[in-house]
Amino acid sequence: MNKVILMGRLTRDPDVRYSSGDNAMAIARYTLAVDRRFKRNGDDQTADFIGCVAFGRQGEFAEKYFRKGTKVAVTGRIQTGSYTNKDGQKVYTTDVVVEEQEFAESKNAGTDNSGFAPAGPAQATDPGDGFMNIPDGIDEELPFN
Repeated sequence: MNKVILMGRLTRDPDVRYSSGDNAMAIARYTLAVDRRFKRNGDDQTADFIGCVAFGRQGEFAEKYFRKGTKVAVTGRIQTGSYTNKDGQKVYTTDVVVEEQEFAESKNAGTDNSGFAPAGPAQATDPGDGFMNIPDGIDEELPFN
């Protein structure tokens, strides 16, 4: 079984490119800084930097909403590969191929540059409890009582 679950913050905005051809597909690459639980003796690094790649609609979502500092949860699989660089050296790669991705905190809890915006002006929030206030006069439009 090849299954990876990560939670971390983007180290920079995703790099998104589109495949060529009639059915162009988004390919988003980003790096997550994932905090380590324990600090090893003599190791000052407190996070691992893990490369992720999202294809298609997942890539489009990353392009539209993910920004540097956004905290996200990712589920996917590890994929290894290799290529020969321009100097003739073989380079080995390890990436997480994203199957699912989602925000791991609200915009108010994270940094101001997360890129996530509410859908409209009616979605005023009360920062005290994190829930949206329901505007007056909308009761008859709700699908439940």
